[in-house]
Amino acid sequence: MLQITTALDFKNFYEVLFEDSKITLDPSVIERMSLSFKFLEEFSKNKVIYGVNTGFGPMAQYKIKDKDRQKLQYNLIRSHASGMGKPMQPLYVKSLMLARLNTLALGKSGVHSSVVETMQKLINKDITPLIFEHGGVGASGDLVQLAHLALVLIGEGEVYYKGEKRKTAEVFSEENILPIKIEQREGLALMNGTSAMTGIGIVNVIYAKRLLNWSIFCSSAINEIVEAYDDHLSSELNGTKLHIGQQAVASKMREHLKDSSLTRDRNEHLYSGKNPENEYFEEKVQEYYSLRCVPQILGPVYDTIEHTQKILIEEVNSANDNPIIDVERKQVYHGGNFHGDYVSLEMDKLKLVVTKLTMLAERQLNYLLNDRLNNILPPFVNLGVLGLNFGMQGAQFSAVSTTAENQMLSNSMYVHSIPNNNDNQDIVSMGTNAATVTKTVIDNAFEVLSVELLTIVQALRHLEIKESLSTATREKFEILNKLVPKIKEDLPLYKIQEMIKEFIKTQDAY
Repeated sequence: MLQITTALDFKNFYEVLFEDSKITLDPSVIERMSLSFKFLEEFSKNKVIYGVNTGFGPMAQYKIKDKDRQKLQYNLIRSHASGMGKPMQPLYVKSLMLARLNTLALGKSGVHSSVVETMQKLINKDITPLIFEHGGVGASGDLVQLAHLALVLIGEGEVYYKGEKRKTAEVFSEENILPIKIEQREGLALMNGTSAMTGIGIVNVIYAKRLLNWSIFCSSAINEIVEAYDDHLSSELNGTKLHIGQQAVASKMREHLKDSSLTRDRNEHLYSGKNPENEYFEEKVQEYYSLRCVPQILGPVYDTIEHTQKILIEEVNSANDNPIIDVERKQVYHGGNFHGDYVSLEMDKLKLVVTKLTMLAERQLNYLLNDRLNNILPPFVNLGVLGLNFGMQGAQFSAVSTTAENQMLSNSMYVHSIPNNNDNQDIVSMGTNAATVTKTVIDNAFEVLSVELLTIVQALRHLEIKESLSTATREKFEILNKLVPKIKEDLPLYKIQEMIKEFIKTQDAY
């Protein structure tokens, strides 16, 4: 059980999203929100407060009559529930709702406490509002995506519940859930923020961490397969560079390989003085970059993921609304805390490093498949009859095409602002687009790694080196050995690849 008080951390999101932890609201949250609500109610009398007694955006110059205030909020919600494209998956919607609930619980928005109370019930009962991927431009917040959330909270729109898409009103009636109270600015407060891009972003980070660990796993296993020298992973070498990520990746790989009988000590082979006096060495003196430079390649991935996580948690614990209600100073501040540039930039950076991780996996895969490079495996790790059978040849095409797609998708959204809203929103973040594209890049990366891992399993079968493997490699190999058939005779691979993708997406490598 997670109690919402003043701040959430990354672990809290993981517990709610992946361990189905339920949430409760600390009494201090309701008290804080009630004070903010009452203050705004009193403060707004005889004053012009954006979105309380004015229109929105470029229509803010128009005064709204007191009798129309509630209708104004309903009009905003209904008019902006205009998303298109694919429905967001329930996991991402749940993260979005938790992010929005938390920022409203700060008491900086002046909304009725029923907003978070109703959202809490949706999260705990796994009732998923229908929200579309397309629509948000990421400044004035994720207006369109969050309008679909608000539409459900007022008892309208549609939800997914127990695997079915249904009318919200029907599900609310069954579950005894009351719609939120629209009193003064509940519609605007729900919509004016960065919670869609942040919620998607947090799930992206969780999966990116998993991807990184599987990439480290595959890189370590390939080092065993080729009996690589181990000094490129040494603390002495990697310690001469001061990057935290590089040192962390090298350390993880050393830990993975600590009891392997296959990686070699350069001192025992090339530094022993026993090498023949000739001008050409049959054995490689050092490995290709995709094996030797893993700490230097995945180190920036590690550092970027950690920094992105930090920024997203800062955002989720921030008041990203407009205006901001300050009870302590008895003031209402108008500004642009809804702007999503922080998140947009982090999503662009995250998809860049995940694409580089994908490129590394594709190059390692190519190394295993090309017998003229590795000199120890049959072409395409073909365990059947050469010429008659094809091994992993077909699977490589999928990995290469998906890697190419990631390279194309890695173009920045952060610098693709398009003015809109009658030029009121003249420079925007496109943060939700950035987060959604990053989600696609991450999913693609799992596909490429699934092909690499399938190939590693076939290579280990061919080499019959199970007893010499590190414990870390052997444990996963034994699991996959039971799940994956030995591919000697050709068969369709798509179901096997999808099974491995699901395996690495739902289980961590370490």
